[in-house]
Amino acid sequence: MGSLLRAWRERALFTQEELAERAGLNVRTVSRLETGALRRPRSASVRLLAEALDLDDAELAILAGAASGAVPRWTRAAPRQLPADVAAFVGRTRELALVGETGDGGAVAVTAIDGMAGIGKTALAVHAAHRVAARFPDGDLFMDLHGHSQGVAAAEPAETLARLLEVLGVPGEAIPQDVNDRAALYRTMLADRKMLIVLDNAADEAQVRPLLPGAGGSLVLITSRRRLVGLDDARTISVDVLPIPDAIALFTRTAGEERVTDAPLEALAEVVRRCGLLPLAIRLAAARLKAHPAWSVEHLLERLEEHRRLLSELQAGHRSIAAALDLSYRELTAAERRAYRLLALHPGTDLARDAAAALLATTVTRTTALLDRLLEAHLLQEQNPGRYRFHDLVRAHGAERVADEEPAADRRAAMTRLLDHYSGAASAAMDLLYPYEADTRPRPVPGTPSAPDAAWLDTELANLLALAQYAAEHDFPRHVRHLSATLHRCLRGRGRYAEAEALHTRALSAARAMADRPGEMEALLELGEIHSVSSRYEAAVEDTTSALAIARAIGHETGELRALYGLGVSAGSRGQYAQAAEHYAQALEIARRIGHRTGELDALIGFGNAHRAAGEREQALDALVRALGIARAIGHRIGELRALNGLARIHLAADDLRSATDCLTRALELARGAGHRLGELSALTALGSLNRGQGRPGPAADCYRQVLGIAREIGNRNWQFEAIHGMGRVQHDLRHPHQALDHHSKALDLASDLGQRGDQARAHDGLACAYATLGRHDQARHHWSQALAILVALGTDRTEERGVDAESIRRHLAGRAEMTARS
Repeated sequence: MGSLLRAWRERALFTQEELAERAGLNVRTVSRLETGALRRPRSASVRLLAEALDLDDAELAILAGAASGAVPRWTRAAPRQLPADVAAFVGRTRELALVGETGDGGAVAVTAIDGMAGIGKTALAVHAAHRVAARFPDGDLFMDLHGHSQGVAAAEPAETLARLLEVLGVPGEAIPQDVNDRAALYRTMLADRKMLIVLDNAADEAQVRPLLPGAGGSLVLITSRRRLVGLDDARTISVDVLPIPDAIALFTRTAGEERVTDAPLEALAEVVRRCGLLPLAIRLAAARLKAHPAWSVEHLLERLEEHRRLLSELQAGHRSIAAALDLSYRELTAAERRAYRLLALHPGTDLARDAAAALLATTVTRTTALLDRLLEAHLLQEQNPGRYRFHDLVRAHGAERVADEEPAADRRAAMTRLLDHYSGAASAAMDLLYPYEADTRPRPVPGTPSAPDAAWLDTELANLLALAQYAAEHDFPRHVRHLSATLHRCLRGRGRYAEAEALHTRALSAARAMADRPGEMEALLELGEIHSVSSRYEAAVEDTTSALAIARAIGHETGELRALYGLGVSAGSRGQYAQAAEHYAQALEIARRIGHRTGELDALIGFGNAHRAAGEREQALDALVRALGIARAIGHRIGELRALNGLARIHLAADDLRSATDCLTRALELARGAGHRLGELSALTALGSLNRGQGRPGPAADCYRQVLGIAREIGNRNWQFEAIHGMGRVQHDLRHPHQALDHHSKALDLASDLGQRGDQARAHDGLACAYATLGRHDQARHHWSQALAILVALGTDRTEERGVDAESIRRHLAGRAEMTARS
């Protein structure tokens, strides 16, 4: 905990004395915490420190975990992402020594390596990283930022931070949406770690600044074509062309000693000069010599000169690389040249053999042979087993060749095959991960590849998003729609709301441009759901209402069903239970009419919970029992646990504690077995209420603490409210009104931020109860009046919390009035 606390204190620009004063603690306590002399602080002290440091929810969860001595739930095995080391690396002694001097202390060290394209910056960074990797026990990270990659958009800091946080173990749901919040969490995760981080191909300082750790002992290596002079305290290393002896050594190692044994030294020197002394060009030329046993070094010189003359309009460095590339390209067979050209069409960062086979319209076996030939010619890289990619300059050359030599119709046919492949594979992967939602997604196109494993989506997600963007920009509307609908659940489940919104917005634009009404409806439904889980309820209602109008206009009953369900969710989230129940009832009618069992299940659960929240027990009980039967009949485990959670709350309200316990025990078992965190949160919250009802404040508080930890971990503010509000109720039960005030004040802030009026009424009631216990009757009256006003505005007489209803609040207010009159 010590290093975390020190890092956050320094970030806030506080001395230990200033932090102690702000937190209301003794400065000796702060000092002992930072040095590790005090290992298990009180939870109250941790909370005070977090408030003084203005930590966000994710940071508070990490600090609390460190303070308790528990292993953080986000911890994973140390990542090892470095690409394979360069096989024939030579020279760069001075540069390697400079890198080796850094990263030994307790502070973050940043080294920026700059130089022209093809000069060997990435090879130097990777080779240097392998030499020092053992000094970084917490692992290594490698990110290609595509700052100068033709045909590939430069990586946005927000996207890169999301990928880094996932590698560090942060679940997608817990990754903040704002780039600054992501950067803060990233710095927090690294504050107590010693890691090696390679940021390759940076565009400028702005792209890398959010990716730099703030504390700890990490080493960051950055490569860029620009000198990044704007990075404070960064050591810069400018890479020049190779000295002739090193260049000859690189050529010899790549071509093989036996191929240059009899070559005059001056001839070798002239070859590397013709290559501009650039490592990329030297490797390409050496590969050509190695591939032609009949060639001599002098013959290679002639071929290089011929290609250099054809490229005289280019600058010297680019001319050397282009000449070597063109020579390599012309020496390929016709099939290999075609493969080289078509592979350059891929808009993602790398690709696997099956994707390459789809692009080339051939078998994986034949594709593997072609890929191996391009690897041997140094035209392709395999930095990780089975994953192929181009150097930026090679990709640019391939893009030129495909534009000049491949007919437009053939290029479009190739990209259609690639998009078909990825769309089908994405469908298959989603069916593996979420089989119970298969009927809500587009079905795979004919000829879909065999289903990949569950990890496929993690590996290919960046490519899928790049392909969706390509499809939107190059008039492939069918594929935009397919990828948008297919990836929706994946992106939502990982908390990638910004990427999901961008994807669905592209799908919406494509559908409208094509007058594709079903596609427009689908995109609006997905946008509505993303806005709803982001607590942007007005936008969610607007999108979903538009989708409903389209569904009704075109007679799309499944779309109408989904839209009505979505409107029910938004209404219920805002405490409008009667309106929510009406939407669910309409959805239920449609689901039964068209035989949509999953839709019927969802509608019944929503309908039951809406009536439960409104205090209509019999209707709620009937709906949830029916939902439970359907869920068990079709094997829908998530539906079963949702129904059980709703039933448990009905039993709690009726003081049927045995039935409530049975339901919650089974629901919690199902949720944990399926890894369904929202179901686990619901069950734990209800168990907290159950324990309170049994007069067991200790176990109740433990349930709420678990809820708060999980809710913060996955970034769900609705359940954070339930945990904090529940803790306030427990403090009231324990006759700790000041602590109750603190919790209910935080709960009210959360409910207000989320715009959830029903929860605001509950928090006001909690504050009123605490003030009443303290004898502060004016404040109690104020908060009960606020709670009652909210219920009147919502057109309801109750909330979903037992005891928080209009009748009870009026009794409280009447009691306060009598006490005032007597006094």
